[in-house]
Amino acid sequence: MRYIQSPIFFWLCCLFLFLEELPHSLNAQLTGFSRADRIKYTANSPFERFDDGRPKVPDQYIEALRNSSSEMVWGPLRRAGFPNQWVDGWKLLQPDKKLVGRVFTAQYMPTRPDVDEIIEKEANSEIRSNQRVINRLRPGDVLVVDLFGKVEEGTFVGDNLAAAVLAASGNGFVIDGGVRDLDGIIPQGMPGYVRGFHVSALADVMLTGVNVPIQIGNTTVMPGDVVLGDREGLTFIPASVVTEVAKASKMTELHDVWTKAKLATGKYKASDLYPRPKDPALINEFEEWRDSELAKLGMEPQSP
Repeated sequence: MRYIQSPIFFWLCCLFLFLEELPHSLNAQLTGFSRADRIKYTANSPFERFDDGRPKVPDQYIEALRNSSSEMVWGPLRRAGFPNQWVDGWKLLQPDKKLVGRVFTAQYMPTRPDVDEIIEKEANSEIRSNQRVINRLRPGDVLVVDLFGKVEEGTFVGDNLAAAVLAASGNGFVIDGGVRDLDGIIPQGMPGYVRGFHVSALADVMLTGVNVPIQIGNTTVMPGDVVLGDREGLTFIPASVVTEVAKASKMTELHDVWTKAKLATGKYKASDLYPRPKDPALINEFEEWRDSELAKLGMEPQSP
């Protein structure tokens, strides 16, 4: 075999090796959950993938869930075999705004110096751990941070880093921990779910995983899940079932919109319309309207 001896070839090889190692430094973490693992453990997802391996749930399903609620997705998730997807007990930054998007996870643990020293050495960066996480967000992401409920010195963002999250993702965040600088965060308008507020800065914690499975409340959250947040709490929808959950939720939403509009006319009693119209003409009117609304979202009408 003839070996190619060329300075260009040599430097190309060096560049390739550097690029191969670069992600490992930037993503230095304790858990070792790789791109291949993200694909393996979300293999039932039918969608394309982001470069990091997360399922890329199409925008049409994100939009279909935009006006949904905890109750609208509760039943479909349980029927699909996922009974542990809802988490409550949050403090909301913007109670009037829903939070919907693709999950990007970060995991922290209490600092253990001998472990943290290795993590930071492999990260090979002077950038703080929370900023390293924020720098990797992309449009539509919802940052979900497992800070094991820590509020004092568990403040993942203040007003400046909250602005960075919003600029990178165009979306809000979920922090199983705290935030600070609340007077500077609220006017920015992004929805946020946190456990509490504290004047301290983030301290005595170490970043142990990015886009790894995390525990939020009683729920296992996977990178690439779709999160839905309303006044009552957060629901994490696996990518593998988001199609049917989004459609079932939209069906309930459309039913409720139509029913409330009819009741508002003052012509009907609740028993005439709820839980289902009794008059065949009203049933036909509702089904035609519902199916036209589903079609606008690219969803198949209800089967007869």
